[in-house]
Amino acid sequence: MKTTTDPLAFLDDELQDLRRQNLYRPLRVMSSAQGPLVEVDGRQCISLSSNDYLGLTHHPRLREAALAAVRDFGAGSGAVRTIAGTMTLHEDLEAALAEFKGTEATLTFQSGFTANTGVIPTITGENDLIVSDALNHASIIDGMRLSKAPRKIYAHKDIDALRDVLAEARKAGGPGGKPHRLILVVTDGVFSMDGDITPLPGVVAAAEEFGAAVMVDDAHASGVLGRNGRGTVDHFGLHGRVAIQVGTLSKAVGVLGGYVAGSRALREMLVQRARPFLFSTSHPPAVAAACREAIRVLEDEPQLIERLWENTRRFKAELARLGFDTGVSETPITPVMMGESAVASRFSERLFEEGVFAQPVVYPTVALDGARIRTIVTAAHSDEMLDRALAAFDRVGHELGLAAG
Repeated sequence: MKTTTDPLAFLDDELQDLRRQNLYRPLRVMSSAQGPLVEVDGRQCISLSSNDYLGLTHHPRLREAALAAVRDFGAGSGAVRTIAGTMTLHEDLEAALAEFKGTEATLTFQSGFTANTGVIPTITGENDLIVSDALNHASIIDGMRLSKAPRKIYAHKDIDALRDVLAEARKAGGPGGKPHRLILVVTDGVFSMDGDITPLPGVVAAAEEFGAAVMVDDAHASGVLGRNGRGTVDHFGLHGRVAIQVGTLSKAVGVLGGYVAGSRALREMLVQRARPFLFSTSHPPAVAAACREAIRVLEDEPQLIERLWENTRRFKAELARLGFDTGVSETPITPVMMGESAVASRFSERLFEEGVFAQPVVYPTVALDGARIRTIVTAAHSDEMLDRALAAFDRVGHELGLAAG
C-alpha cells in the first residue's frame, strides 16, 4: 500500500524558521469598527496602526452614502466593468476624481496594488525603459516585473543618480541601439516605511531634460498633501508635468480601491488592456458611493487635514523629547526605529499590553537591521488619546532601555 506524503510539509519548517528569527507576524483580529479606539484580540486599544488618516471610515456622510447605494443598487455589481459591471456610480466617481486631481480622466481599480500592476505592464514593453526609486512600494516592483521592459534603479531620492541613469539610457538606447519609445520614471510620493516625501520637482526636471515621463504613486499622499489632500503634484505645484498619478481609496479616503489619473488616452488604453481591470469584478455600489462622498468631504472639511497635521507635529515632537529615533519622516507615517526584529516585536507586544496597538515592521518589508514600530496618528485622535499613547511609549521604552532619561 502506498504511503501518502504531504508535498507541502516544508512549509511548516519555513514557518518555524520565521518564528525563530522573530519574523513571523500573526494576524490581529479586530472586533470593533476602525477608528482611533479599537478592540483587538479582545482588548480595547488606542490604534496607531491604521491608514485611516482623516477618520473617514466612520464619517456619517460616508456611512449614509454607502447605505443609500445598497438600497438603490444592491450589494454587488455582478460583473467586470467591460461586461455589465460599469454603473453610473463608477462613472460619477471617476469624473469626480479627475476633477479633484486636475487630470483629463481617471480609472478606478480594486486596490492601489492592482492599479500599479495594471498600468505599468500595460503602457511599457521591451522597447521601453522603467527607472525606479530604490525604495518604491512592492506594488511598483511587481508592476515592473510583469512588464517586458528592462528597468534601472536609482539610489533613493538621489536626483544626480537619476540624471546619470537617464543620460546613459538616452545615449545607449534600447534593443539594437534604437531610441527607447518610452522612458518611465516611477516614484512613490510618500514612502510608506520611512514617511519621507519624494523630491518631485527634481524628479520632474530630470525627466523633462531627457524626454522621460513621470509616474507618481500617491497612496500615502492622497488626502494628506496638497490642497484638500490632492497629493504631491499639487503640493509641489507640478500640474501638467506628471504624466501618471496613482492613488488609493483605502487610506485617507477611508474606503477601498485604487485609481490611475492622467490623459483620456491613458484611461482608454487601460480599459482595453489592463489585466486587473479586465478580469476583476467592479467595486460594489456601496464602495463607489462612499468614495465619491469622501471626495466631497475632502473639499468641505479642510479642518480634518489641519487636525491630522497638528496631531502629527505634536506626536513627533514628543517622541523625540522621549529619546526615540523617528528616522527621516516628514509625514504622519512615523517609524520608531528599533533595529532588531526581536526588539521591535517585544516593544509592540508590551505596547499592546499597555493598551496601544502599534505593529512592528520587520524583514522583508524593511532591511534586517531596520525593524521599527510604524505609527500613524490620525485626525480622529484626541489629545488625551495621544497623551496615553506617548506615556505607554515612555514606560515601555524605559523598561527595554530605549527611552531617554
